[in-house]
Amino acid sequence: MEQRIGPYIQPVQTAGTDPAHVPGFPSSRPAEAAETAPGKAAEQPPEDVVVPPDDPEEAAGSGEEGEEEIDGPVFEVSDRRGSITADRTGVRFTLDGEEAEFGWDEIGAVEVDAARFGRRFTVTVYMTTRRWYSAEVTAPAKSHLKEWAAELDVALDAYFEQTEL
Repeated sequence: MEQRIGPYIQPVQTAGTDPAHVPGFPSSRPAEAAETAPGKAAEQPPEDVVVPPDDPEEAAGSGEEGEEEIDGPVFEVSDRRGSITADRTGVRFTLDGEEAEFGWDEIGAVEVDAARFGRRFTVTVYMTTRRWYSAEVTAPAKSHLKEWAAELDVALDAYFEQTEL
């Protein structure tokens, strides 16, 4: 008789229809493209077109206004393949160009694991929907692991609010 140890994870329907799908990462094509009819795509103007202002002084001022100011601490680490970022919007994992972003309102817990031997730094995000996602980054030196854990704790303390049920 087989017994499973650990959480029961139900099969994801998308994985059966799209072999490139990875849970937690956005789909390879935007949802807007799927909803748009082929004939109507030519009628809609592109959304990412930026028209430069005629006045040079206005152009210099608009660059400053468009940038978001970062309120509070930002934790960001990366290696050659991926990165882990925690800022005021939430936690973001990237791996080989794919990105998964989790807002603070949907995160139930965050776990940090630094390898005892080696240089791997792993962050696991537990969702309120009983799912979890993890990402790991390789540190340039083992001494960075403790620094990274402390920096992430500062960001979590600033943004992550624990609510009692």
